[in-house]
Amino acid sequence: MTIRLFPFFFCALSALGLSPGDTSSSLILPKEVHFRTLRQLTFGGENAEGYFSTDETRLIFQSTRDSLKCDQEFVMDLASGSTRMISTGKGRTTCGYFFPGDTMVLFSSTHHLLGECPPRPDFSQGYTWAVSPEYDIFTARPDGSNLRRLTSTPGYDAEATISPRGDRIVFTSIRNGDLDLYSMNLDGTGVRQLTNELGYDGGAFYSWDGAMIVYRACHYIDSASAASYRRLLSQNLVRPLHMEIFVMNADGSNKRQITFNGAANFAPFFHPDNRRIIFASNMADPKGRDFDLYLINTDGSGLERVTYNDTFDGFPMFTHDGRKLVFASNRNGKPHETNLFIADWKE
Repeated sequence: MTIRLFPFFFCALSALGLSPGDTSSSLILPKEVHFRTLRQLTFGGENAEGYFSTDETRLIFQSTRDSLKCDQEFVMDLASGSTRMISTGKGRTTCGYFFPGDTMVLFSSTHHLLGECPPRPDFSQGYTWAVSPEYDIFTARPDGSNLRRLTSTPGYDAEATISPRGDRIVFTSIRNGDLDLYSMNLDGTGVRQLTNELGYDGGAFYSWDGAMIVYRACHYIDSASAASYRRLLSQNLVRPLHMEIFVMNADGSNKRQITFNGAANFAPFFHPDNRRIIFASNMADPKGRDFDLYLINTDGSGLERVTYNDTFDGFPMFTHDGRKLVFASNRNGKPHETNLFIADWKE
């Protein structure tokens, strides 16, 4: 699920004076000491949730560009910059991810039930996310062929990622009346519920050894906030203003909260050492509009700020050796554009 703070617009590459493959130290801000180099991969529009293939030669990502009215899934070759749309062009998609071995991808889409873009959230009730009930999880080949539906329960099924072990998919579903995390086999069988606390659990990723899961959550204990959450959920909406980062074992046991800042923390991903997590947060901005990347240990210690862009940085993913980091950012573009960047990482 993409964080949407503003409307986005597409522009030509030449308008920015850059081309795919440009690497510029000017993209790195003074305090961003973990970036040795930084290269911009997309140029204009809304591009987010860029995740590496297993061999790390390609990215799958979602984008609203050209004549598209809402997100579709794309695959990019990192060496050439060649990019192609692999989803149907209908409805809205989110959360693309490669299967281990790179012969298949998965993503969530509404195209089979809603050919047009789903309605945007009603902000008269404050800032909210839509959890469109038409979303189901699909698999396809990396060129978009052999599209198959993996989930078919009523309501929202999305935010799916795959264990590096190649055995399980973790995803968010409302199938039991609340937004909880589930896991299933790669063919959609063997579904197990992993969380059951009242509130939104989502954006989950496995650790590199497949032993743990990190996710974002907003739980409700007092009756007033629980009632407000249920009221919005009945309208297929959630309010993501306060989300904390949690980790648990892959089977759902040993859940523990590792951030306690009361901010909007999201998009957590494990460092390859399986002891640290990188995530996005607006904790440093009293107005809550500036999101940056942070590192934290799995026990909640050692918080370190990574990016210092004054608008938005999010959706980070490391390569398996920890030498590169891909993420989405509003830097170096027209106002309100989001693009993908890849950094050479240094400790």
